[in-house]
Amino acid sequence: MSTYVLIHGSWHAAWCWYKITPRLEAAGHRVIVPDLPGHGRDWTLPGQVTMQAYMDLTTCILDAEPEPVVFVAHSRGGIVASRTAELRPEKIRTLVYLAAYLCPSNDTIIPLFLSDRDSLIPANLDVNVEEGWDMLRREVFRKALYADCSDEDVELANRLLMPEPSAPTNTAMETTAENFGRVPRVYIELTQDKAVSWPLQKCMYAAMPCKQVLTIEASHSAYFSKPVELTQKILIAGGDA
Repeated sequence: MSTYVLIHGSWHAAWCWYKITPRLEAAGHRVIVPDLPGHGRDWTLPGQVTMQAYMDLTTCILDAEPEPVVFVAHSRGGIVASRTAELRPEKIRTLVYLAAYLCPSNDTIIPLFLSDRDSLIPANLDVNVEEGWDMLRREVFRKALYADCSDEDVELANRLLMPEPSAPTNTAMETTAENFGRVPRVYIELTQDKAVSWPLQKCMYAAMPCKQVLTIEASHSAYFSKPVELTQKILIAGGDA
């Protein structure tokens, strides 16, 4: 039995994994699915959320685990995965990036984000500097995030998406070869992605090679549209398939 920690991406929360969690559990594994600060049932105001707040949560989770976990992160959650691995490399068996930002040290994800000409996000993002958040415009939810998803899942997102705290995005990544660099990485690419585009995904894992790259023909939200295939890919990445 393995323990899987699932980290959501921008504007989402733990609820987005609702099709994946029971499938991993049915395969005999423990699953931990937190709401990051300022998301879901954590009502911290976006302007009060920092990268350190994310790390306080994730390191607390890992410190409570007797064995190293498989740490899975989606989209902007990639910055959480990388920084957590830097702080607790001995507590993570494998890092799994699901169409996630794989950001080099000493930089933020902003240059990667702005370079993504195939993404629909930059042109449709509202940023509130005073309150410290950004939010995707509702009219592009489906096209940008859920192109191959059911109406029911799009409606769920319409009800539950919430503004994303800006401070973690604006915090430069701090990783080292000695810590982050010794944790095995697997990338799960999504070839129809219009949020973190496939060309950008390939660029990121080319610049920071992973031990394995797995492929799903899906949009950004494969946990909705391809839950069976995604669960299998996660288990492969974790060494449990």
